[in-house]
Amino acid sequence: MTSGLWLQAGAAIPQTPLELMLSSTLVTKVVLGLLVLMSLVSWTIMLAKWREFGRMRQSTRVFLERFEGAHSVDEVAQVSRQGPSSPFTRVFDRAQQFIAETTPALSATPDRVARFSASQVEALRLVLDAQTDSERDNLTRYVPWLATIGSVSPLMGLLGTVLGVIEAFIGIATKGSGNIGAVAPGVAEALTATAMALAVAIPAVFGYNFFANRVNRFDSQLEGFGSELIALMVREGRM
Repeated sequence: MTSGLWLQAGAAIPQTPLELMLSSTLVTKVVLGLLVLMSLVSWTIMLAKWREFGRMRQSTRVFLERFEGAHSVDEVAQVSRQGPSSPFTRVFDRAQQFIAETTPALSATPDRVARFSASQVEALRLVLDAQTDSERDNLTRYVPWLATIGSVSPLMGLLGTVLGVIEAFIGIATKGSGNIGAVAPGVAEALTATAMALAVAIPAVFGYNFFANRVNRFDSQLEGFGSELIALMVREGRM
């Protein structure tokens, strides 16, 4: 109907994408509005995650550098208290809480300190894994939204495309012929919805893959940190 009204009323045909959006049908405007909203959500998530990962990368680098130079769990505890909070410090704090609340199965002797049994070490490993999973869940918060937007927005664009094609056929029916003047507005409207959908989906998919890769990297580092912490306790003779 849009193209037919332009031709019947002698209205000027839109010359820019913005004019085309403003003169499109209500349903197409709703589709485009939803795409704009999805784009704003995805960019907000990406900017927020970029800042979060940047702060975490800096705090993590400082903590791991100091951790490598520590020779005991007490030294690591001091490093943890002095530095900013990070997933690594929270994993260590959880391990330290477990150590403080658990009585070693092997009592201290004049030759050695009290030691944890194999079952207690396994329990500590489970505690570290649980805290690591919790930190990974915190890191991935809102990231799946990017995948959802990246997969849904092309479908929204397809809906706009179909509506534009319908408009083109209505233009043919109204004009009584299939000349370019009758079908061009509807086709242009369809292509605008498609372009908008791609503009929303591409950054969202890129952002999801980028942050998912970062999360996997931090997750591997956290698992390695847990193993190194247990190894440090072994060197101290606590296990």
